[in-house]
Amino acid sequence: MADVDQVTIAPGVAMPQLGLGVWRMSDDEAAAAVAAAIGCGYRAVDTAAIYRNERGVAAGLRRAGLAREAVFVTTKLWNDRQRDARGALGESLERLGLDHVDLYLIHWPAPQADAYVEAWRALIGLRDEGLARSVGVSNFAEAHLTRAAEATGLMPAVNQIELHPYLQQAALRAFHAGHGVVTQAWSPIGQGKGLLADPVLVELAAKHGKTAAQVVLRWHLQLGTVVIPKSVTPSRIRENIEIADFALDERDMAAIAGLDRGERLGPDPATFG
Repeated sequence: MADVDQVTIAPGVAMPQLGLGVWRMSDDEAAAAVAAAIGCGYRAVDTAAIYRNERGVAAGLRRAGLAREAVFVTTKLWNDRQRDARGALGESLERLGLDHVDLYLIHWPAPQADAYVEAWRALIGLRDEGLARSVGVSNFAEAHLTRAAEATGLMPAVNQIELHPYLQQAALRAFHAGHGVVTQAWSPIGQGKGLLADPVLVELAAKHGKTAAQVVLRWHLQLGTVVIPKSVTPSRIRENIEIADFALDERDMAAIAGLDRGERLGPDPATFG
């Protein structure tokens, strides 16, 4: 069983640096993937209300049989519920079969609706009530983070953003580092859309006797990023966590840094929602 390092997120909560993402999984797929992941050492699962698989995650957690406190569970508030965060979290908790989550995120800023500050204020209250151990956001730009923090006096603990070698978001990561925000990457290996065939990554994989996906995940960990690779395949789930037995050197890290294209796979947070 693999070991996973942890990072600390506000207010002093330990969070595994690598977990399982369950985007685009059915309930049955999520249940099987969560159970398989926990069986090989994962201790964090990331879902969302909009994924419509929180019940599947719950089934996987039950199947794995660990104590509640042994697994770090994240879910997210969808755009159309930003003015009813309390009700939305209550529904997520019912589907997850939990009395609290470890991390609750605003899924997108959806700036045209102009409700994310209200939602952020509500999330702080939910954390203070113990319904979430920590709270944060997803897909927020620097301006969104700044406005939310100025309105409430509290910066989000985590910002989960699209991040991979073709979209490295150096300026936003630097802002996070300067303001105590932990960076979490979604699509950390680029959804398999060409990234893993990049000659630089293929060469590094051969150098280290690893797969290109393992090289990319190792790069994330060495940057200090929290990652949530998604897979429904047990062998790939195991492969993704077996990255503690090698390290990238400075030349390796520089080679990957040179791959940045500013290329998004997902929507632009400035306009989405």
